[in-house]
Amino acid sequence: MMTMKMPGAQIIVETLISQGVTTVFGYPGGQVLNIYDELYKASDRIRHIITAHEQGAAHAADGYARSTGKVGVVIATSGPGASNLVTGIATAYLDSTPMVAITGNVPLPLIGRDSFQEVDIAGITMPVTKHNYIVKDVAVLEDTIREAFQIAKSGRPGPVLIDVPKDVQIALCDYVQGGEVAADPFQSPADEELIQAAKMVAASKRPFIYSGGGIVSADASKELLSFAGRIDAPIGTSMMGLSAVPSGYPGFLGMTGMHGRYAASKAMAEADLIIAVGTRFSDRATGNKDEFAKKAQVLHIDIDPAEIGKNIPAQKSLIGNIKDILARLCALLSPQTHGAWKAQVETMRAYEKENQEVFLGLSPQYVIQAANRILGDDLLVATDVGQHQMWAAQYYPFSRPRSFITSGGLGTMGFGMGAAIGSCIANGEKRTVLFTGDGSFHMNLNEMSTAVANRLPLVIVVMNNGVLGMVRQWQTLFYGQRYSNTTLDRQTDFVKLAEAFGAKGIRVTNEEEVDAAYREAMETQGPVLIDCVIHPDEKVLPMIPPGGTIDDIMLK
Repeated sequence: MMTMKMPGAQIIVETLISQGVTTVFGYPGGQVLNIYDELYKASDRIRHIITAHEQGAAHAADGYARSTGKVGVVIATSGPGASNLVTGIATAYLDSTPMVAITGNVPLPLIGRDSFQEVDIAGITMPVTKHNYIVKDVAVLEDTIREAFQIAKSGRPGPVLIDVPKDVQIALCDYVQGGEVAADPFQSPADEELIQAAKMVAASKRPFIYSGGGIVSADASKELLSFAGRIDAPIGTSMMGLSAVPSGYPGFLGMTGMHGRYAASKAMAEADLIIAVGTRFSDRATGNKDEFAKKAQVLHIDIDPAEIGKNIPAQKSLIGNIKDILARLCALLSPQTHGAWKAQVETMRAYEKENQEVFLGLSPQYVIQAANRILGDDLLVATDVGQHQMWAAQYYPFSRPRSFITSGGLGTMGFGMGAAIGSCIANGEKRTVLFTGDGSFHMNLNEMSTAVANRLPLVIVVMNNGVLGMVRQWQTLFYGQRYSNTTLDRQTDFVKLAEAFGAKGIRVTNEEEVDAAYREAMETQGPVLIDCVIHPDEKVLPMIPPGGTIDDIMLK
């Protein structure tokens, strides 16, 4: 195998290219100047997108990874550059997104001396990474990067950080180019375990499939639908599981949990067997854990053994590759029918339809569904965090996996702009819509400059109610309408703001204007911001109060 001497910075870039990386996100600075010099020299083989802020770069790498399944890469300098990545790394960690973050640091002799722009980024990020490294010897740099990619995409995916002091970037070393590393082999349950699980499924009269983000990560949508059809079971999902099941699938009930659809949450409560696939039973999904699914046994299927029994006890578990496990279970089961259960579920659906949420003005439901109708069924959909996120989860008709890019576990306001940019670029600059709120959008609206600079076909839909809507909703329902610091009183003109960034801005106040705005966006090159003026007292319903059960659900 051919070797050649290279400085560490060049080894970093060449190793990224050898791992199939074609795009990285980041922001230059003093301790990564050597890396950026090598990126310049290799710009015909690897593209770098500079964002307005390192947090936006981390979210862009995250969006890139979520929408493709590939490892996202972000680069930042030492000190504040590195620490600005932390929220993005934590967001990726809580949602199991494969990411590699590369940071520069001061030279080795200056570490630990409070040097200019020095920070212990490895120590800071240890709780929110799968693994991290401080590379102190250029001789191990290539292997460290390769190992980082392997860890990021093996098992339950997640972020890995590599901190490279500047003198290591400068030092020369032999470079031996290796191929792209593969993920570690998955463990697989024994046949006897699968046979026992199949018997459990076959004995069920009211099976319910609860699908999470693990289905998306494992690219197991086809196997999930085959399994659901074989056992004649309805499907509900966590928020992270959305897009894995086409919204038009007859057995799909929608999202469960605090702001889930009534039929999905009710069916889960009435089931005698919950087959949980690639999900962790978070508190937003379960409500009162002591009362959760008291009528049901739980079969929990997941790649991560740490999730089994962590939140909800499981009578049976299968650990391994979800795609493989579902296919093997299908092969062990005869086709089943559950007519009485199906009729019961249809009654739940009818009740849900009769108790639809009533909106006070311009309907967020209309705004969200019109995007699909006018901009096309093949959209990528990103969100920030808040009411708009829940409305998107409830009302957008997803048709293919990896088309819903949102922050679930950490609930990161400000996630959306960077994530939408990363998703759009990852998919060949495909039209992407970002649903955001005026509160979330204010957090990282600086990334409008990135979208404009790259002429991205990004449609930014701001649900503008002048308040922090989700927090205000809680204050209305649980805090005696004491609106502490949730009425924003900001004077931001989003249309003029968009124009200042070099984008098109449109304000809408009714349904006809919404349709016209989306059509104009279709005809516009580059980003378009649509300022949707909605009522400050719009609520996200249904809602199960925190610590409540399906019996406490508020429908309208």
